[in-house]
Amino acid sequence: MAPRTALSGVAACCQASAAAARLARPSATTTPLSSLFAALTITSSPTVSQTRNASILASLRDNPGAHQKRIRVGRGPSSGKGKTSGRGHKGQGQHGKVKPWFQGGQTPLITTWGVKGFVNHRADVMSEVNLDRLQAFIDAGRIDATKPITPRELIESGLVGKIRDGIKILARGKEDLRTPVDLLVSRASAAAIDAIEAVGGKITTRYFTKQSIKWLVEGKSVITSTPLPHGAEHVEAEVAKLRAAPHLRRLPDPVSRWDIEYYRDPAHRGYLSHQLAPGESPSLYFKVPGERRVLAANKVVKEKVAEDVLF
Repeated sequence: MAPRTALSGVAACCQASAAAARLARPSATTTPLSSLFAALTITSSPTVSQTRNASILASLRDNPGAHQKRIRVGRGPSSGKGKTSGRGHKGQGQHGKVKPWFQGGQTPLITTWGVKGFVNHRADVMSEVNLDRLQAFIDAGRIDATKPITPRELIESGLVGKIRDGIKILARGKEDLRTPVDLLVSRASAAAIDAIEAVGGKITTRYFTKQSIKWLVEGKSVITSTPLPHGAEHVEAEVAKLRAAPHLRRLPDPVSRWDIEYYRDPAHRGYLSHQLAPGESPSLYFKVPGERRVLAANKVVKEKVAEDVLF
């Protein structure tokens, strides 16, 4: 029940307010209406008084767009979704028994044309780092450019948020890069390699896995560029050195053909490119055409070998 105002209280209040106004301003000829209701109280009954104050609770509303009105179908033609409720007339579509891929009874296109393309669900997922963001973190002091930058530094600085299968450097904002850096990452685009080397930097690509990057961040593994010595005479010394030092996990090397050929390629600045002989191809199956000596008219003629050419 809505609160009611007692008539006797209104009359007494108005009379008291008018008298107070006349005493305060004897020269005034009119009384403001607001002063008459200054002491007015709202009562829910003649005997119980209740005072109510203005509050923002009465004006609370959702943010614009926070509430989406539900579409109510089948509520009459005036709603715009009445009668057939947008399903049309008759048939399977109105009765709700059609699969999403149903094409009206014709031979499905997937049967006529077959599956096109291929999605590699086992492909590596890389964390992408652009050169403009790298320079911004260097300027902010979050990355030290005077030391080698590895995946551990990129992750600890916050430039790479989530550990994935590797880190790839891209060339967006290459004109902003002005600090020479020594980078060791999983992959890099050709434009990014050119931009880094143009300012006097160095970049090397190395094979990483998700687990090996976790080992680097946790300090269970380290990156070293010193190769192990070859020969049986070095075995005992190297084993003794490893036993004396804390146990560190060894970083993995690529095993698939694509990865081996990628990190053997000097164009990608791969860490295995030093294994290539002069003129040797990074491919494991196709060799660079060489030269052979043939005897023609008692003269030695050099001809290119064409049998190993792919095309």
